[in-house]
Amino acid sequence: MKKDISPTGRSMPTLFERILSGEIPSHPVARGEGWYAFLDIFPRREGHTLVIPVRPAQRLSDLQPNERAALMNGVAEVQHRLGQHFSTTDFTVCIHDGPLAGQEVPHVHAHVLPRTPGDGGGTLMAMWPETRANEPNHAELESLSNQLREVN
Repeated sequence: MKKDISPTGRSMPTLFERILSGEIPSHPVARGEGWYAFLDIFPRREGHTLVIPVRPAQRLSDLQPNERAALMNGVAEVQHRLGQHFSTTDFTVCIHDGPLAGQEVPHVHAHVLPRTPGDGGGTLMAMWPETRANEPNHAELESLSNQLREVN
């Protein structure tokens, strides 16, 4: 479990641990076995919800299989609730898994954003606008596929 480090070098609970303990207020959406969901305080759109495991872990791979399953159950429950409220079945679900991926709080969390026409959200391509959609290079893809299947 990674903790934030204070200016004095001492380990501190993460922001989400402080929310789970009630030290910092949150705006709950739902709660279940092993997960908690609450509204993002800096929403990208109305209804932007965070789903977190109750046991702190920085990366998905740090969670036990049952904890990962519970987190996804939480995402599905949040989608149901947001879908009913916003009359949609479309969502952007995003997990920034580690600091290089954009994770700002070292505690696994899934962003769930309801999508509706004209909401201003983008696609995966919008995240990497300089990447061009060219003809697929099947030889390179096959090579990488083979390498990845050999990893233990």
